[in-house]
Amino acid sequence: MKFIVITKDLEVAEAARQGFHPSDECLVSEDWTSALELGADADLMFVDMLATLNEPHKIAGYEEFAMSKMSHPKTKSTPLVLISPPEDYDLDFMAGWPDFVFGHIRRPVDYRVFRRASTWV
Repeated sequence: MKFIVITKDLEVAEAARQGFHPSDECLVSEDWTSALELGADADLMFVDMLATLNEPHKIAGYEEFAMSKMSHPKTKSTPLVLISPPEDYDLDFMAGWPDFVFGHIRRPVDYRVFRRASTWV
């Protein structure tokens, strides 16, 4: 199986690398635009919302990611798992699209979260 993880958080990246089965492919990227290109044959894509923000606490960067993913020829049908910001992280507002998010992970994130999520596909 192939998993794409978009995050700038080193702890989340390491948890992903440890969480998947050794025979699985796990690609971690800080840049969501390049991750969309890598995800052509991915079974599941994980996005850390904080990695998509252009400005702290402003949702516009996540919206840009969402619109790009939904229209991307290679990854528009790849199931997406959202890694939410910490509970005390304020956003200016929250947007959502029907059937955009396949799953939702709350922090803290450790290797067990990714191991469990790998069974979803």
